Order: sequence, then C-alpha cells, then structure tokens
Amino acid sequence: MGDVLAGFHAAWEFESDSVLIRFERGIRTPKLFQSLGGRRVPLEAIEAVTLTPGRRGTVVLHAVPRVGADPLMDAAAGQLKEGCDPYRLVLPADRETLAEYYADELRARLTGDTGPVERHLVAAPEAPLRFKAYDGKAAFDGTSVSFRWFWTGASSAKWKAGDQIFPVTGLSGVEWRSPEVFEGHLRLLRREPAVAQPAQADQDPAAVVFGLGYGPVHESLPFAASVLAAVRASGPGAVTAVPAPRRDPADIADRIRHLGELHEAGLVTDDEFTRKKAELLAEL
Repeated sequence: MGDVLAGFHAAWEFESDSVLIRFERGIRTPKLFQSLGGRRVPLEAIEAVTLTPGRRGTVVLHAVPRVGADPLMDAAAGQLKEGCDPYRLVLPADRETLAEYYADELRARLTGDTGPVERHLVAAPEAPLRFKAYDGKAAFDGTSVSFRWFWTGASSAKWKAGDQIFPVTGLSGVEWRSPEVFEGHLRLLRREPAVAQPAQADQDPAAVVFGLGYGPVHESLPFAASVLAAVRASGPGAVTAVPAPRRDPADIADRIRHLGELHEAGLVTDDEFTRKKAELLAEL
C-alpha cells in the first residue's frame, strides 16, 4: 500500500508486508509512545483488524496482535490502559470512511494465522535500558539484569542478599505488574533448578518494587519487554511473561485492614482508599 494514515499521537504507514507505526513526541502524547518512538509490525504478527466508534467524536482503528508476537504486549499482560495501547490508532470521526478503507485493505493482506506464535515477530526495545524503582536501580545490558539496592527503600532481606546480577540464560520469564496499581513490581522468574521465590516482591531479591514516581510504565515496561525478548531468544525452557499471582484471601484481608488504618490516620485520601481497596478485592 505505502500510504500513511495519521491520527492522534501516531501515524500508520502501510507497507506490503508490515505496518510502520510512528509516534508523535508532543506533550500530550502518552510517555510510553514517546519512549517507543516507532515500531514495525509484520502482517504475520496481526491476528485481526477492527474499526469501532471512539470517545468524543472519534473512531479507533485497532490491529490485534497475535499472542506471543510482541514482547511488549506479552510483558504488559493486559494491564495497559486503552490510551497507551500502541496498536490503537484514534482518528476524528470524519475520517471513518478513509479508516474503513485502510482497515479493509489491511485485512485483505493478513496471513489468516490467528494462533499463538513461538517467536517474537515485533522487535523489543533495545538495550541498554535502566530505570529507578522504589527500592533499587534496575539495569539491563542485553545479556544480564542487575539490581542495585537503595538503602532508603530496600528491605532487610534485599540488603542481606546484596546487589544482584541475573544472566538472561538463567531466567525463564518476567512478571511485570503495572506501577499504576497496588503493589506494582518487576520480578525476574528463574529457570531450573527451581528457586523458591518469596510471594512479596519487597522480600524477593529477584524483584524491584515500584511506587509513586518510581518505575513508570514508559520506563519499566520497555525494560521488561527487552528482558523477556532476550530470555525467549536464549534457548528452550523459556516461558512467556506471567501476570502477578492472585493473593491469599487472608493476606488480602490483612492488607485492606492496614489500608483502613492508614485512611483513618489521614495518610491515605478517600479516593486513594476506595481505589486501592478495589484493586485488592480484584485480586481475589
């Protein structure tokens, strides 16, 4: 096709075998898009294409990636908000006819394969990458991940274990929990021999925890995707990213009780209490 369809915050260039997505760098553009810059998505990585009404006089062209095709979406594990989904192109409603034309053209060029893929088809963000978490600094050089603990935030368990270095050949996957929800973190999952890892990320030397202003999505998610891609390329035995496990109901109850105490003490606002309580209940 070779044509360009420009929307809010991004433009899609349709090529014979792929879609090149270029993101704007304006102040209103989501920081994740600015961090990604651009992405080339092979047509074989796309499962379906939809065009639906959006909000406030817009339409949304959505390319649905196949499971396993994109390390970024694998790492996100469904936690991205709609506005930060790199596969959604939002356009003014008066461009619906044009968008429908491109949607039909794109559908006609899809391979028809809809199942999971065994290898990543979309390139991950390139290393080296780094970001600051609440309890430490995470760095990835393409072959190993390192965690350097902060004395102001790291637990005694992490200080006792010391700074950590994890070669990707010793990892089996990545667990990313968005910093925009309660108990956000990045945890590295290990290969055989199986290593028992603490349930709580703040006690696990193979994890860094997020917090207000720490580990933002536009820094920690590309990091997680890059590590995941390296792990998957390192050989057999690697697994895909996994969502954070559901907590024990008793643990959830204790945390809600503690949250209530913080609320009564005036350390948590009404809105924060309501939101975080709902997040905890959603884990049951």
